[in-house]
Amino acid sequence: MTDYTKSTNFATKDSLSSGNALKIVKGTEIDTEFNNIATAVATKADLTSPTFTGTPSLPTGTTGVTQTSTNSSTLLATTAFVQAALQLLYPVGTIYTNSSVSTNPATLLGFGTWTAFGAGRVMVGFNASNALFDTAEETGGSADAIVVSHNHTLTDPGHNHTYTKVNSTSPQSGSATQCFTNTTTDNTSTATTGISIASAGSSGTNANYQPYITVYMWKRAS
Repeated sequence: MTDYTKSTNFATKDSLSSGNALKIVKGTEIDTEFNNIATAVATKADLTSPTFTGTPSLPTGTTGVTQTSTNSSTLLATTAFVQAALQLLYPVGTIYTNSSVSTNPATLLGFGTWTAFGAGRVMVGFNASNALFDTAEETGGSADAIVVSHNHTLTDPGHNHTYTKVNSTSPQSGSATQCFTNTTTDNTSTATTGISIASAGSSGTNANYQPYITVYMWKRAS
């Protein structure tokens, strides 16, 4: 912006003696001053709906710079204030996620040191009453199918097999060479053969995964 600078020092004319040509205020001098004023005024922003040009900035220490993040007034905010507010939203320890951009948040947000976090893992809420989840960043679980130790119980009620038993052999009446056989049906004792247990369930690699979706995750370290 242009500041107004006087071209003529009118006050010095008062001390000049009468008759001194310089004591006279000339029309050209007045015209020059008005032109200087007009130029200076034209480069100033209007009070109503001003349009700034160049790189406007607020002086250090003004309200626009030092206001708190909870200030919801219509005061101006500087980029320094915006940056400070963002850092309050992403304090150290914050997890940042992005479903498509793998760029380090330090580049995207302009602050902090961020490290890749939780590769191949999902997050679960802190639970002080469960030893598996009572410490921040505690890890556990397995991607592969693991069966908890257990037993199978098999009960066979028993069954019988029928077979023919020879009781005696005697010559047939009227014939010395022909005999008849006296037989009865009997049962074996209880047996447990021929029983198998069928397997079920999944086995092998990657059988324990819950439904998931892959994103980029970063943790703010400092």
